[in-house]
Amino acid sequence: MANHHAYDVVIIGAGAAGLTAALNLAERFKVAVLLKGEGATGWAQGGIAAVLEPGDSFEAHIEDTMVAGAGLNDRETVEFVVESAPAAINRLAELGVPFNIDDDGEGWHLTREGGHSARRIVHVNDATGWAIQQALEKAAAANPNINVLADRVAIDLVTGRHGQRYSGDGHVWGVYALNKASGKVETFTARATILATGGAGRVYLFSTAPRGATGDGIAMAWRAGCRVSNMEFMQFHPTCLYNLEVKNFLITEAVRGEGGRLIHPETGHRFMPDYDERAELAPRDVVARAIDSEIKRDGLDYVHLDISHMPAEFVKGHFPNIYEKLLGLGIDMTAEPIPVVPAQHYTCGGIVVDRDGRTDLPGLYAAGECTQSGLHGANRLASNSLLECLVFGEAAANHIAAEWEALPAPPSIRPWDESRVTDSDEEVVIQQNWTEIRRFMWNYVGIVRTTKRLERAAHRINLLTNEVEDYYGHFRVTADLVELRNLLQSADLIVRSALKRKESRGLHYTLDYPKTLAKAVDTVLAP
Repeated sequence: MANHHAYDVVIIGAGAAGLTAALNLAERFKVAVLLKGEGATGWAQGGIAAVLEPGDSFEAHIEDTMVAGAGLNDRETVEFVVESAPAAINRLAELGVPFNIDDDGEGWHLTREGGHSARRIVHVNDATGWAIQQALEKAAAANPNINVLADRVAIDLVTGRHGQRYSGDGHVWGVYALNKASGKVETFTARATILATGGAGRVYLFSTAPRGATGDGIAMAWRAGCRVSNMEFMQFHPTCLYNLEVKNFLITEAVRGEGGRLIHPETGHRFMPDYDERAELAPRDVVARAIDSEIKRDGLDYVHLDISHMPAEFVKGHFPNIYEKLLGLGIDMTAEPIPVVPAQHYTCGGIVVDRDGRTDLPGLYAAGECTQSGLHGANRLASNSLLECLVFGEAAANHIAAEWEALPAPPSIRPWDESRVTDSDEEVVIQQNWTEIRRFMWNYVGIVRTTKRLERAAHRINLLTNEVEDYYGHFRVTADLVELRNLLQSADLIVRSALKRKESRGLHYTLDYPKTLAKAVDTVLAP
């Protein structure tokens, strides 16, 4: 059984959630961390929200999170995460994350972002995620109990159905994963499995997410029998750089937090005060819809984000990476505006989990962007996402450790069966379907929706599902085929969730139901 690997715990995903879980578990257990490619943590520019200065309070951070979430958050979960934040940041500092220090040298420098009532974002210049990812990777590499396995593409969860002796109990025993180097499918078994696979942003044509954000964990959990919730709530970042050569370059919220203004490129009019009294500091969904409205009304390609009225040294000091990147593209942000458009940025819904990171299936946990924990509700507050990864990665690890004696050892599992498939001769089919999904999701299931558009998307998803399942059944798996299958499943869950919600709330805005209902209710889909 050369392709079978047994561990105590298997973690799928090596970002903030996965590596936090691994580091907490490795004190006692042998842990495998499967890594497909580059994750989203390293791309996070902004920072982590936490109550760290006098005058701020847990209550204020909780209230800001609830307001952004449009009443759909689970208050106890919000309290749990917010109150865990200062300790999570201290642990990162102990791992060597060099958070910016305040000018007086006394504490960390805190910035403010849209939706926050106080300065509470700790950051490392404008590249916080990268610094966190580096520190976590270094700590994991130094730990003999953690084995990080790169270029592994998870295909499906191993459940009782895959046992030598069939069981329909739904227990998860690990994962089947494609080794990209060898082309072989490997079986990883464990007493506990953690999904930390990130979001489904690549369902959309324009997204700030890394290429691998194809909803893998959400789709695998759904196929195995987990409920999925609130997938209609896709956050669109208001300000992604508009540049035909450079895709996915984000201009952080903090540029608006530090005085950046949104300007109509043809008239020079500052338009955000027309939409919301908080102007540029309104929550992301409000700002994204405002930009979308200006672009659609006047047939624009982009709007301008302008911080050139602030002192040049101030701008360079606060945003060194963005300044350098833009300068390389011929834009001097200290002297001229930045062309920006909204782009998909964060998946607020996902696999239903409790405060211990447990899913509906025994032996399966999940943490981070692939989950719906109750923290974000109908819209994520800026800089609460890295925080969720840290808190739930640790919570899942703690629960596994506490319950270890009660977790049964895996039964004998059948190896992956390739006896009835051949190598594909039609790779173009994958590329065509991938492009088609991303385009119709952008056009029909974007920032502003209608029932007719959603039904059109649903019709196309049904056609493509038959095609992709037929293809999957006949040909040997490749990384692209696995991602296409998951992308399509994620698109289906988003559209079905959106059609179920007969109101506009938070990130879900539909012209057919523009009002918000009195009672906030989660959308929950069961397999």
